[in-house]
Formats: sequence, C-alpha cells, structure tokens
Amino acid sequence: MGEPGDGCVLVIDDDLGTIELLRSILEPVHRVLTASEGPTGLRIAASELPDLILLDIVMPGMDGYEVCRRLKADPLTEGIPVIFITSKDEEEEEARGLGLGGIDYIIKPISAPILDARVRNHLDLKRYRDLLEDLSMKDGLTGVANRRRFDEVFGREWEHAVRHRLPISVLLIDVDHFKQFNDNYGHGAGDECLLTLARTLEGAVRRHMDLLARYGGEEFACLLAETDEESGRVVADRLRAQVKDLRIPHAFSSASSYVTVSVGAAATVPAADDDPMDLLSHADRLLYHAKESGRDRTASGTLRTWEEASTGERFATERRRSRRG
Repeated sequence: MGEPGDGCVLVIDDDLGTIELLRSILEPVHRVLTASEGPTGLRIAASELPDLILLDIVMPGMDGYEVCRRLKADPLTEGIPVIFITSKDEEEEEARGLGLGGIDYIIKPISAPILDARVRNHLDLKRYRDLLEDLSMKDGLTGVANRRRFDEVFGREWEHAVRHRLPISVLLIDVDHFKQFNDNYGHGAGDECLLTLARTLEGAVRRHMDLLARYGGEEFACLLAETDEESGRVVADRLRAQVKDLRIPHAFSSASSYVTVSVGAAATVPAADDDPMDLLSHADRLLYHAKESGRDRTASGTLRTWEEASTGERFATERRRSRRG
C-alpha cells in the first residue's frame, strides 16, 4: 500500500452507494473528491485538477460520454486520465469510451483489488508523463521555463486577457555585451553568469501568475498577466536593478563595470482580432531602443488596441496577416 496523499481522484457517479464504495477503497491512500452529476464534476475537475477521474457512464442529464468529451475539449482538463466505470460489458461501448479519450474501463460489480491496482498504475503513468512534460518545458542550463513553455502560457494568458478585457505585459530582457563576456571570461563563466541571472530574475518575479523564461541565448522573457504599462515598468526596473546589484564583474562592457541588462516592456489590452505576436514585436522594438540609448535601462510602451489603430494601420496589419496565412 502507498502513503496517504498518493494522488487526487475525482469520482463522478450518480449512485451514492457506488461513491461510498469507491471512497472506502481509495481513501486510505488517495484524496477523493466526488460529484453526483456531470456538470458538477466538470466544475470540480477544472478547479481542483485531480490526477485521475473515475467516471460513470449512465447518468441522468449529462452522461459519462459527454462529460469525457467536454473534459478532453478543455485545455485545462484534457490531460487528466479518465477511467470509465460501467455495468455495460460490451465491446462497442468500450470502443466508444476509448475513442473519446478514456484510458481504461472498470466493470461493475467493482473488485477492490482490481480497482486499487488500476488506479495505482494509471497514477504512476501520469506522474511519469508529468515529469517528462515538466522536463520538456524547462531550459536545460538555467532550469527556468523555456521558450516552448513561454509560448504556451502566453497564448493562454492572451486569451484570458481578451475574454475579460484585462491588460497584459511582456518584458524582453537582454544581457548587455554578453558576447564580450563570453569571449573574455570563457563560456563556462558565461554559463554560470546566465544561471545566476536566471535565478535572480525568477526570484524577482513575485506573483505565481507571472512567468520568467529563457527566450534564447542571453535573452529572457517575462510574462506579466493582468499588468498595465506602468506596473510592468516597475517590475522591469526592479529586475534590472537586482541584476546590477549582483555586481558580477564585466570589464569589457561599455554600459557598466558589472553585468547589466536592458529591458523592453510592452503592454496592451488586447481585442479579439489582435495578434499576440504584435505585442512581442513591440517589446522587441522597445528593447532595441533601450540598447541604442546606452543599455542598462528600461524602455516601456503600450501597444494600441485594435480599436485605437488608424485605418491605415489596420489595413497594413490585415495585409501582413493575409501573407502569413
């Protein structure tokens, strides 16, 4: 037997007797959540993000197939494994459930040893997949999020900002004269410098909803959800100051005798037709301006929303999008 807290399992079943039976089998080891109908189960799944769902097929209103379809259609819950629980021992029914994204079937009447073994096996598989996914989303040198992770979170936060008409900010952070640092101190020292900077920058990003990522080479990116230009500049200046306070010697920089960074901070309140890449491009232009202005500084600005753009700008944007398409 495993230790309590081995996993979080959500049981969705309209039969209270089945719920109590499953709870009695699973609770000595796992945290168990329950719902007696589909819509409630969907809400719990989205808010609690359980490790595994045990799902009855035959339920009034929304059946298990529809619950599974909605779980797999939601990016938030699509990765949660679903085991169907049913009294229907028919090949056609099993094929339908597996086709919707279910990973296994348990046939009633429920056998405690079989249920326990299958739940454990699928939780172990999920932990392994989660570990691989986590590793694939981290930069190998610094341990912070990589560009793939940044792009994924940026897309999700952009949609959230569009839906709720909220501001969003992106900071692009570049290490000043890093080539000269590498050329003169060696690539080992350069790697150690990037590792130290990554830890410092990540520590300075204080909210759980924000993300610091290595964007490429000596460039980092910071995503600030629900953040306007003024607040984004405050964060950018804090990051820049904390890097300089490390006092890592850099005798070959024209910006300072220590390692410094330049930051481009761009903000917007996006509309449905806006292109998220425009915000990144604006941050990149601001970063270029900060570097051209002497480095070791922040340049910030607000990308105008689609409604505020002139007719000419809208036409030019549509032409760029049509070329990409």
